[in-house]
Amino acid sequence: MTTELPTKYNPTQTEQGRYAKWLEQGVFKPSGDKKAHPYSIVIPPPNVTGKLHLGHAWDTTLQDIIIRQKRMQGFDTLWLPGMDHAGIATQAKVAARLAEQGILPQDLGREKFLEKAWEWKDEYAETIHQQWAKMGISVDYDRERFTLDEGLNEAVRTVFVKLYEKGWIYQGEKIINWDPKAMTALSDIEVIHKDVEGAFYHVNYASADGEIVLEVATTRPETFFGDTAVAVNPADERYAKYIGKTVILPILNKAIPIVGDEHADMEKGTGVVKITPAHDPNDFLVGQRHNLPMPNVMNADGTMNELCGDEYNGLDRFEARKKVVAEFERLGILVKVEPIHHEVGHSERTGVIVEPRLSKQWFVKMSGLAKNAIAHQRKEDGTDDAVTFYPPRFGDAYLQWMENVHDWVISRQLWWGHQIPAWYRGEEVYVGMEAPEGEGWKQEEDVLDTWFSSALWPFSTMGWPDENSEDFKRYYPTSTLVTGYDIIPFWVARMIFQGLEFTGKSPFERALIHGLIRDEEGRKMSKSLGNGIDPMDVIEKYGTDALRWFLSNGSAPGQDVRFSYDKMDAAWNFINKIWNVSRYILMNSEGASSEIDYAKTNVTDRWILTRLNDTIARVTEQMDKFEFGVAGHILYNFIWDEFANWYLELTKEVMFGDNEDEKNVTRSVLLYVLDNVLRLLHPIMPFFTEEIFEKMPNTTGSIVVADYPIVRPEFDDEKATEGVQLLIDIITSVRNSRAEVNTPLSKKVPILIKTDKTGFLNSVKNYITRFTNPSELTIAQEVKLTEEAMSAVITGAEIYLPLAGLINIDEEIERLAKELAKWQKELDLVNKKLANEKFVTNAKADVVDAERAKLVDYQEKFDAVEKRLSELKK
Repeated sequence: MTTELPTKYNPTQTEQGRYAKWLEQGVFKPSGDKKAHPYSIVIPPPNVTGKLHLGHAWDTTLQDIIIRQKRMQGFDTLWLPGMDHAGIATQAKVAARLAEQGILPQDLGREKFLEKAWEWKDEYAETIHQQWAKMGISVDYDRERFTLDEGLNEAVRTVFVKLYEKGWIYQGEKIINWDPKAMTALSDIEVIHKDVEGAFYHVNYASADGEIVLEVATTRPETFFGDTAVAVNPADERYAKYIGKTVILPILNKAIPIVGDEHADMEKGTGVVKITPAHDPNDFLVGQRHNLPMPNVMNADGTMNELCGDEYNGLDRFEARKKVVAEFERLGILVKVEPIHHEVGHSERTGVIVEPRLSKQWFVKMSGLAKNAIAHQRKEDGTDDAVTFYPPRFGDAYLQWMENVHDWVISRQLWWGHQIPAWYRGEEVYVGMEAPEGEGWKQEEDVLDTWFSSALWPFSTMGWPDENSEDFKRYYPTSTLVTGYDIIPFWVARMIFQGLEFTGKSPFERALIHGLIRDEEGRKMSKSLGNGIDPMDVIEKYGTDALRWFLSNGSAPGQDVRFSYDKMDAAWNFINKIWNVSRYILMNSEGASSEIDYAKTNVTDRWILTRLNDTIARVTEQMDKFEFGVAGHILYNFIWDEFANWYLELTKEVMFGDNEDEKNVTRSVLLYVLDNVLRLLHPIMPFFTEEIFEKMPNTTGSIVVADYPIVRPEFDDEKATEGVQLLIDIITSVRNSRAEVNTPLSKKVPILIKTDKTGFLNSVKNYITRFTNPSELTIAQEVKLTEEAMSAVITGAEIYLPLAGLINIDEEIERLAKELAKWQKELDLVNKKLANEKFVTNAKADVVDAERAKLVDYQEKFDAVEKRLSELKK
């Protein structure tokens, strides 16, 4: 006797203790079956900076769906978890916590600060573990990694040293993006450009004798302290004569040269530009060409330094701007202030305006790495393991980024991160895995960009640089990467070129790229809008399975998802429906065999088994394409409509009867279909499917490691499918006709069915009677009609309900006229498609055949409606 399910679905009770039980059973670990094909995923490591948000929930849900399905399909699966140290973000959070206690990081020093950072990591890692457990993600915790653990540190140092030895990592002075709040360098992709209000400040620079007056325009007058030249175009007849002369830099009263350079655009502004080599990337290049001095006039925190004079030394850059403009005005050299809107770079992490700054940093030379990665992706290097992107347009986006990539600034002026393996002694520089021998060596204080270690994630987590590591040999390259489109340049691209450089292979076979979670109005979720949703709050109200169903069912590769509480209600209702169906089946399962005696099945049994086969095939196909939304739609329609609303109701004809043999066959079919439904749903809804599965008779073990459903061709019966579909259409049509004239099902009415399928319909007459309640039922090839009869045309039959006194002939004629127009429209569409030679020639044969079948079906329906309309009009 099976254990009965509780009367109501309660997600809290269903999920409680389940995850701990799975971990105890070890069902998430690789099978170790060497004959099985390996399938591996490495989790995009969340930052240890706080709680996981709804985007993380979506990301991990999609990965869990994939790995759970592959596990059930017999793959040797590994889903490797881990977290990212998130250099700038975590250091800022730890510093902010210390500030609340009145402590500055510099008061603690590097080592003590790092102790606090590790404490933070441990605290938030535990929070993330708890949230992962809530989400039900089936990772192997025995293999968990952290981007600052010793194994990854070795991988990072190995990569750094090898790239340095190859000449692809170098140290140099360049204009970089500087974050004055975090006081560190940023790479180009860590800068977000925002449209802000600003101004062009037009200022006159004059020669000492006043004979030359050149008008320049700048959006950053505070940087003028670093001007070391004024440039004009050598081809500009207005100014060419001044090249080689000097003008006086205002306030500082310092002479600076007028240089000729094509950087000065004759068509733009006045054609004269101020050159500030240490604070503008284009000016830096001009400075190099003309061997100009490159003074840096700002401190690391964005304040002006001593080169600006006592009045400005220590002033915030924007305060200095106001004061400089006021002084220009006092001196009578401010020509005008022209308000503008322009894009200004902001730090992705701290939000402050980024300062272009000349700085000595470590860089990765990208030309060679990018060239190799592009050739590999285009299969121009003789290999065939290019990454397949879903959807493909993101492969184009990846290539476009690689084609336009700049050298990557990888040093960060932080303490929390991988300290760069370089040491200095005087002018000597040593780069190696360990500190050099001898006295006086001091290690580089800068750490590496967080993305440097994250770029190695797929292979560094597998034991590399030990290429004999069992995990590396077995599970690398990984099978699928799941991530958002917003970090293709940050992470995806870097993983690919580093993977190719150090393992010779793409780090993953497929990249599933998803969009962003948005609110109901389509806005991006953010703190400033206050529209963020905590996934743990959603789980508390609806349960994990409902959240996972929503996240997967709204999912199409590359597309954004809008969160909606209405959709969450619908998800919960769907699970509750399955729960109630399962409860009914389990309560009536006594005596059911685990095997179906197919020879004894009736036509409705054979219909549902055929529909199940079709559902398994289509769901599996869509899951393999990562079309989880399409797969969910197919599952929903089968479970709710065909299985619950139709088959379950049709079985009551047997279940409420007296034939025990028939009942047992139907019980076996019910259990078989339910069992397969649970297995199909399990990757998406792991908790409640396990709850029901373990209460099923004839099931053992956990559904986590149960076999995934497969199509059983011996259960296909197309005749049963056509027949039961006709039966359903008849029942539906009669119910609709009754509703149109407000005739309840409880009131018996005569029903006439005109059909060529009299034999089949007479064999299922008991079903028609039960579900349509006729006073008399006529099934014949020809039927005698009264004028006052409602008609309906379906594939395979015409249905008439003589409803004298209840039907209005004029309204019936109007209704049929609309139906005739509908079928004419369908005929026109199909005829147009079949008249298109390109379609008929290029489309698959089964697609063309389906259109031709539609043409026959629509024509039959059109003719039947037209005939009935003609009869009524007479």
